[in-house]
Amino acid sequence: MVSRIAILHPGQMGAAVGRALVGSGHDVTWLPAGRSASTRRRADAAGMRESVDLRDRDVVLSICPPAAAAETARTVAGFSGLYVDANAISPGTASGVAAVVQARGATYVDGGIIGPPPEQPGTTRVFLSGERAEDVAAIFRGTRIEAVVLNGDNTAASALKMTYAAWTKITSALLISACRVAARHGVDEALAAEWARSQPELATRHAAALDAAAHKGWRWEEEMRQIARTFAEAGEPAGFGDAAAQQFGGWPRPANS
Repeated sequence: MVSRIAILHPGQMGAAVGRALVGSGHDVTWLPAGRSASTRRRADAAGMRESVDLRDRDVVLSICPPAAAAETARTVAGFSGLYVDANAISPGTASGVAAVVQARGATYVDGGIIGPPPEQPGTTRVFLSGERAEDVAAIFRGTRIEAVVLNGDNTAASALKMTYAAWTKITSALLISACRVAARHGVDEALAAEWARSQPELATRHAAALDAAAHKGWRWEEEMRQIARTFAEAGEPAGFGDAAAQQFGGWPRPANS
């Protein structure tokens, strides 16, 4: 069945998700008002159509930087379909977004994307939770994105995204900082030599961490603060996420992003 879907707003991940849905026959639109020329290029390349509003849409997918999740939810007044927040936000933030969406007449479904922008099957999963999660999962059947419905409360998908990213991204931040400290003390070559003997995978991971930080660190800062909030809400130390936010916040935004 063809679904009428809007994506707010097609960055690198959103455009790739849109392309996958268009490729499976869905009618996918985006809202160009106030968006940049680079957003337009991504949306056009993905085969998404321009629209002026959301009135004829069945599903809205919010895929944006986590700092914009709540503000994006406030733009959907009058939309009464399924609103899927697939952003990297804490369960507490997700609950706030759900309240905004529901007050405006839509049904909230929590989401979390794990993996790179989906260019081929088997790399990317969207986790979903909430009463209508199965309905959202159905639109991804036949695409190169695997939809996984989680048991648990309405924000289980956000909890999974946060705890997954806590390991992958915070450990990357720690590696970068450890190497900088070693260099400051003149023991970076000795550290690299010891890694080669006892932790041979870390040199490759450090190189990957530097590359990821150079390209994406600027937009991971808020995600790390959302992880800190997730930990604090669960009674765990929040400092891991706060420290990673400080590390990634020091990386400039690339000119072409």
